[in-house]
Amino acid sequence: MRRKPVVRAGLSALLVLGALSGAGGAFSTAAAASGADAPAAKPAAASAPSATLVRALGRDLGLTADQARDRLSQEAAAMRLEPKAKRAAGASYGGSWFDTGSGKLVVGVTSAERAASVRATGATTRVVEHSAAALDAAKARLDEKARKQAAPAGVSSWSTDPRAGAVVVRVRQGSEGDTAVRAFLREAKRSASVPVTVEKAPAQAPTTFAAGTVGGDPYYTGNVRCSIGFSVQGGFVTAGHCGQAGGSVSGWDGSYIGNFQGSSFPGNDYAYVSVGSGWWTVPVVLGWGTVPDQLVRGSSEAPIGASICRSGSTTHWHCGTVLAKNETVNYSQGAVYQMTKTSVCAEGGDSGGSFISGDQAQGVTSGGWGNCSSGGETWYQPVNEILSVYNLRLHTA
Repeated sequence: MRRKPVVRAGLSALLVLGALSGAGGAFSTAAAASGADAPAAKPAAASAPSATLVRALGRDLGLTADQARDRLSQEAAAMRLEPKAKRAAGASYGGSWFDTGSGKLVVGVTSAERAASVRATGATTRVVEHSAAALDAAKARLDEKARKQAAPAGVSSWSTDPRAGAVVVRVRQGSEGDTAVRAFLREAKRSASVPVTVEKAPAQAPTTFAAGTVGGDPYYTGNVRCSIGFSVQGGFVTAGHCGQAGGSVSGWDGSYIGNFQGSSFPGNDYAYVSVGSGWWTVPVVLGWGTVPDQLVRGSSEAPIGASICRSGSTTHWHCGTVLAKNETVNYSQGAVYQMTKTSVCAEGGDSGGSFISGDQAQGVTSGGWGNCSSGGETWYQPVNEILSVYNLRLHTA
């Protein structure tokens, strides 16, 4: 469906990401007229979530309005607390996750002696057998194997699971008996110093969410249509499979936006696009009329179990939860490492779009399986890694 002209005008006038209507902020019209990056507004105190955001979260997670408001508040507190709790745990840190039952951040520790220090930060603790470092090291050995020889197509993905204290390998339904899959699992279990468990994945293979060119969408490169991720000073970040370094990018109206300054896929799935020619950046994620356009105030990482929402040019605004981190996704083009998996649906053309938790940027849409009619899962490339790789500064309100 094509967007109404008034929405398109808002996109053209305020940036590739969307208008500020209903986002709770405003920017200098003088800066906009100059075509330069609009200056970020002074940091503002976090406001109560809008009624439409609460309804969207309730729709996708089955929560009442009060439950959605409480959860958003609890998750924001968990995001602020996680770095402190991790430092307090030190080498005994066994990973962390948000517990929806208690509304608390749970931190795994391998040493009972460190538990008191972690609890002093406000987190709850669970004594676990394996540290996060040990889990990551075991997964890294699987990643290295996949770099040398592609994993079987029947293996969908693999990740660390701090709650289970294991590396989890997901095998596509119907591929359990494949010789190559069984050999992959035997080697994974033989070489790992931590438990390796197997979960059943959908028969559908994970794919990226790029799409052929259609009208009324945020940006194009060649015959591919993708979605904007987040504004950075001088441009925006998006998915690497959407275009190669040097490639030209145009907006919904066909006008030139800029060029891919860097792109990595597979292995990673991130890219940086410069912005010029009358386009500029604002710290906004488009709400598509489902919720007010959302201001971006930072990039604190949401823990496993937290709610998260995604904005994309095809299926617009959808929410879900963080299911796993540091997951390797076995796309047909090659493995992509250190991804975050969510229960949020997506479809072709949503690639590169924004994943956001509250007002904190999380990552850009990579791929997944399923759709927004029957459901599915989607992976994103964490935004902080992209900022670090390209030495970028997130544009925040």
